[in-house]
Amino acid sequence: MSLTLSSKMEYLADSLPLLISARAKQMIAEGIDVTNLSVGEPDFPSPANVKEAGIDAIRNNFTKYTPAAGIPDLRKAVSGTLKKDHNLEYSPDQIVITNGAKQAIASTLIALLNPGDEVIYPYPCYASYVDLCNIAGGKPVGLETTQDTGFRINPEQLSNLINNRTKAIIINSPNNPTGAAYSLEEMKELSELLAKHDIWLISDEIYGKLRYDGEPALSFASLPGLYEKTALINGVSKAFSMTGWRIGFLAAPVVLAKAVASVQSQVTGSPGSISQKAALEAYTGDLSETERMKDAFSQRKELITKLLRDIPGISFIEPEGAFYVFPEVSGYFGRVAGDNTIRNSMDLCQYLLEDYHLALVPGSAFGADKHIRFSFAASEENIRIGVSKFTAGLANFQ
Repeated sequence: MSLTLSSKMEYLADSLPLLISARAKQMIAEGIDVTNLSVGEPDFPSPANVKEAGIDAIRNNFTKYTPAAGIPDLRKAVSGTLKKDHNLEYSPDQIVITNGAKQAIASTLIALLNPGDEVIYPYPCYASYVDLCNIAGGKPVGLETTQDTGFRINPEQLSNLINNRTKAIIINSPNNPTGAAYSLEEMKELSELLAKHDIWLISDEIYGKLRYDGEPALSFASLPGLYEKTALINGVSKAFSMTGWRIGFLAAPVVLAKAVASVQSQVTGSPGSISQKAALEAYTGDLSETERMKDAFSQRKELITKLLRDIPGISFIEPEGAFYVFPEVSGYFGRVAGDNTIRNSMDLCQYLLEDYHLALVPGSAFGADKHIRFSFAASEENIRIGVSKFTAGLANFQ
């Protein structure tokens, strides 16, 4: 017998955003002044009332296992939030609290897919979608969106990809990495197509509360024909600045919710008890700090887009949500700065990190090599410094 790994590992690679972030942290530890605009998490602390709820849970010895699907009070609170935000009726037994939104997606794919089932993913997209689909035994099928169309799905293109092997589609709005967010009319157009097919919609709404275009938080599950086939994914990481608490949730038809809870019971047992109490406060307590964070992100979005517009040779869509800008930079490919020849987005990001101490994420991490991702989940000072370094780095090309 030879000691081998699963063939699934052939598909998995280390996350490029995490690799960039790790290198940036290493440089900072070495005393180098790195401006990090690569991180996909808010730079604000978790709200004070949320932190106190976590501390109270520890003081009150709420530190034991919980039900696999999460504590009843939190599931009820999530149901109330979905009712308030989207007028969606979910009973607590349709809610599964998970160890972050990523685990909700992973467990949903495990619960849904048989070997060879196809999952459509519009890209550029969060890189883990492809890997999670492969882990679950499915076949990821990419659907390219472009800056020219605002990174929107073309319904005709989507229709051509759907076949009898298609089991699901994953849609993330607002989108990481592009900042694109569907309007209600655009969502209705897609819903009319999806409602005609027996496929699941995995709707990743983790950035749903972070919109800057005047549209309210929107959910595909609220549209005709989609409620019974939607796996709604969300959590507290982004809007509440609670990334490390690791609490997400799934809202879905009971049959899927029960299946996901069963998967979770075997893989992790249950979400963290302390974190669930903190998330309960996030959903039911004072939201003033959360609103201030959103206002700050909106101001930062205005700042970074204003600064980037003044740089020749790049273009981008105005971010409508999340906290990312995704400029196209391919006009600089093939150019040389010192010993650096820039062939792709990874070369450009490595050059900027090593020579200008600016951490950004290459678009290749998201399936769009002509682009790079800026995060404006950083202070206005760091945004100004970062764009200044970016400008200087591009100006050095021959």
